Amino acid sequence: MTNLKNAIIQTLTLFGSLGTLLCCALPAVLVSAGAGAVVASVVAAVPQLVWLSEHKIPLFVIAAVLLVIAGLTIYLNRRAPCPIDPIQAKSCRRVRGLIAAVFITSLTLYAIGFYFAFVGARL
Repeated sequence: MTNLKNAIIQTLTLFGSLGTLLCCALPAVLVSAGAGAVVASVVAAVPQLVWLSEHKIPLFVIAAVLLVIAGLTIYLNRRAPCPIDPIQAKSCRRVRGLIAAVFITSLTLYAIGFYFAFVGARL
């Protein structure tokens, strides 16, 4: 049950981080690469991206809170016992590795989005 809760938290964290990437980093990278027309086409096709960009501070705060919660759950459950059954123990270890990979991916996406939304915009 603990692994299921961790997986749900990690999934929410990944989507929050992906939202920060979509709102701020992806358009900035595309414009920097000379693909401004692509950004205009994407915004025309998916106008919700404008809403994400307009509300980037709450988006980043919520994503940061999710990342902290996910990091705490990973840290607190790092030594939780896996089942004795070898098959279930192997599955438990695999899920823990997957959760760690999702968390690192989420952190990376958040950092990229944060850079383009707040640091790169000031340069």
